[in-house]
Parts: sequence; C-alpha cells; structure tokens
Amino acid sequence: MAMHNTFAFMNQNVPPKKWKTALLIWLFIYPAVTILSLLLFPLMADFPALVRTAVLTLVLVPIMAWWYIPFMHKRFFVWLRK
Repeated sequence: MAMHNTFAFMNQNVPPKKWKTALLIWLFIYPAVTILSLLLFPLMADFPALVRTAVLTLVLVPIMAWWYIPFMHKRFFVWLRK
C-alpha cells in the first residue's frame, strides 16, 4: 500500500475487524494468564479459587486497559482494518 493511500485509509472511520482484535487480545492474554498464574498462585495456595482469580484479574485488566490495548490499536491500526 502506498504511503498516501495509508494516510487516506487512516482518515476513514473504518472499525477494526472483530476477529483480528480478538486474536491480538488472545495472543497477549494466554501467556499473561499463564505467567501470572505460575507466579501468583503458589503465593496464594491457601486462598479460595475465587480470591486467586480476583487477584489475577485485578493485575491483568489494568495492564490490558491502559497499556496493551492502546499499544495494540496504534501498532496494528492498518492491519486491524484491512
């Protein structure tokens, strides 16, 4: 895609493709949940499963909301809309 076409494309109100957004989120969520589970769950072995899950989501959701999703939308802007 030529540079002038890219800028014209970016000015359109084309929403991101849902399946591409879901794929990028899953590519982050799966390893993040795995790593955080391996790190946090041994420290919380005596806690009920609901508390462990709450702690995991209290860590993961802010990372997703304020860091990963904005980064992903900027980095993959054009690809998400193709």
